[in-house]
Amino acid sequence: MLGIIGGTGLTQLANLEITHRQVVRTPYGEPSGAVTLGRIKNHEVAFLARHGYGHTIPPHLVNYRANLWALHALGVQDVVSVATVGGIHPELKPGTIVIPDQIIDYTWGRPHTYFDTRGEGPVNHIDFTEPYDLALRAMCKTAILQAGESCVDGGVYAAVQGPRLETAAEITRLERDGATMVGMTGMPEAALARELGLKYAAICVVANHAAGRGSSAHGIRYQEIDAVLNHAMGRVRSVLEHLVELHGC
Repeated sequence: MLGIIGGTGLTQLANLEITHRQVVRTPYGEPSGAVTLGRIKNHEVAFLARHGYGHTIPPHLVNYRANLWALHALGVQDVVSVATVGGIHPELKPGTIVIPDQIIDYTWGRPHTYFDTRGEGPVNHIDFTEPYDLALRAMCKTAILQAGESCVDGGVYAAVQGPRLETAAEITRLERDGATMVGMTGMPEAALARELGLKYAAICVVANHAAGRGSSAHGIRYQEIDAVLNHAMGRVRSVLEHLVELHGC
């Protein structure tokens, strides 16, 4: 079964025929909400709003471990994250859809692993060379093209702590590090999925130019972000319909 995690701008799927909602108890506390189970184009899907269905949980307080555990417990094998980002690279203008292929973690203080027991078993290490599943990324790209949309294939996601946005100097530092976009929820979500053996990919929507770039040279205007997301998430819902059919779940 395909699991979809919705971020800012995607707290529900209007095209999801809901069958029921499942509250999942996990060893790591409460997920962001009940998992919504249903069908899109007659294919089973599990949907979870990362920030809660009322968008009330800030990125640094999301219980990423509980969220991924809940999806895994319900039989999800592949997870697609929908997330909003700020565009650092000039190519990533507001409204652009991008499928990142690398990530750099700048977050701190977030419970970031399931392998945190001491003295109760061997130390576990996961290979994280390619943080996003190659086949699932390719499927996302195909779905985007089938939906009549274009995308940027590849990019480096800088995962920052939030909830505040960045200074222009911080964005310059991220750019020097090789980041092409910036967001607040990419980690530890991607790493936790890998620890659970889940295939994971992200479809990112550029909501705004990053601080100090483009139209955000002297500040970020939230009203413009809302307008971009309102339009872009409608496009993403169409992409997800094609993705679910390609996935064949």
